[in-house]
Amino acid sequence: MFNAYLENTLRYDASLCIGCGPCSQVCPHGVFDQNGRVAFLVRRERCMECEACQRNCPTGAVQVDSGVGCASAMIRAALSRRNRVPRVDQAEPCCQAADR
Repeated sequence: MFNAYLENTLRYDASLCIGCGPCSQVCPHGVFDQNGRVAFLVRRERCMECEACQRNCPTGAVQVDSGVGCASAMIRAALSRRNRVPRVDQAEPCCQAADR
């Protein structure tokens, strides 16, 4: 079973990348970096599945499933007026673990 606190749905196809750069510019956690010609994953585990990279990729090189990751959990927690994202299977919420 998929556990959004321990893994993410980020998929990246470097063969489709044209090196335009928005994925590395819009990511709030620095998941992507540029080496001049293409983007590459440098911190895959930090992806919170906010979809900023996917929405800004003109070639479809970046794919992520919405509504299953850390960003979604944070929104649900805020809407239910909880102070923090709950732990699942005793794993740390992805954003708290990734920023250490």
